[in-house]
Amino acid sequence: MSETTENQFSTAKLDDIEQMSYEQAREELIAVVTKLETGGAPLEESLALWQRGEALADRCERWLDGAAARLQQVKESLQRPEA
Repeated sequence: MSETTENQFSTAKLDDIEQMSYEQAREELIAVVTKLETGGAPLEESLALWQRGEALADRCERWLDGAAARLQQVKESLQRPEA
């Protein structure tokens, strides 16, 4: 595989992830994992899928971390005595 093709996998397959909702990223992550588990993909495709899967998992984790932080803020605000 040429470096140009490799760069296309790296850039073209990852640049849309930051705009995904949690649900979109999770659903695609499930599809990527399923495809990797079934095997049969060429090495280059498997590596690209793995890379995309890692980026999707990171996106999901950041969404969940943000949600947990917001929940904690609400919890703390509810526990404060009102003045």
